[in-house]
Amino acid sequence: MTNQIDLSGRVAVVTGGAQGIGRAVVERFLASGANVAIWDRDLKLAEQTASELATRGAVKAFAADVTEFKAVEQARDATLKVFSRIDILVNNAGISGPNAPTWEYPLAAWNEVMAINLSGPFHCCRAIVPGMIAQNYGRIVNVASIAGKEGNPNAPAYSASKAGLIALTKSLGKELASYDISVNCVTPAAAKTAIFAQMTEQHIAYMLSKIPRARFVEVDEIAATIAFAASAECSFTTGAVFDLSGGRATY
Repeated sequence: MTNQIDLSGRVAVVTGGAQGIGRAVVERFLASGANVAIWDRDLKLAEQTASELATRGAVKAFAADVTEFKAVEQARDATLKVFSRIDILVNNAGISGPNAPTWEYPLAAWNEVMAINLSGPFHCCRAIVPGMIAQNYGRIVNVASIAGKEGNPNAPAYSASKAGLIALTKSLGKELASYDISVNCVTPAAAKTAIFAQMTEQHIAYMLSKIPRARFVEVDEIAATIAFAASAECSFTTGAVFDLSGGRATY
């Protein structure tokens, strides 16, 4: 039985919400009473997810390529037209990129990972934060990774992008500290989602070997922590990192 988080009347944007961690967050938010906008570059899949969850609450899919600021602005405006406000932003959309040593890492892959994992959250924050300031309320949760704390070998772009996202969280948290807006991030260990298809079996085994709990994190466990960080109860903590590494990191 899950703890009850009250998000009644709140409107949440979840990027990459069509599947994996994002979908688990959408489901948890709906169960908590929130209205949810799924932002995803795969609009067909996002619409399918929204249709499957329609009986659980108000949920709608929007096309959003977070690498393009103009596309993010369009998704924001379309969301406001439907829901009138945005109270919660979960920057979840991300990719792992290929596994290769830094000196052999493909330049195009580096740029793509950075564009989605780091520039994407920046674009979303830049587009949505002014509205949160105007209403003096907001909760932003960035989905980083344990790789952003420790660095994973043969994953330089992913590790660097997630480290950057942790730093962005801390910077923005300080900038918004005088408002009722909290900005926090979570750093999960690996979860069995579609992102595994982008990794080698050796890299997956490496990640598992580093987790003291000897298992991968469940997406529902990640969603539970995000739900708290997205709630009004998370009113004093900001610029913080919620660890979900199964004991791999303890700081």
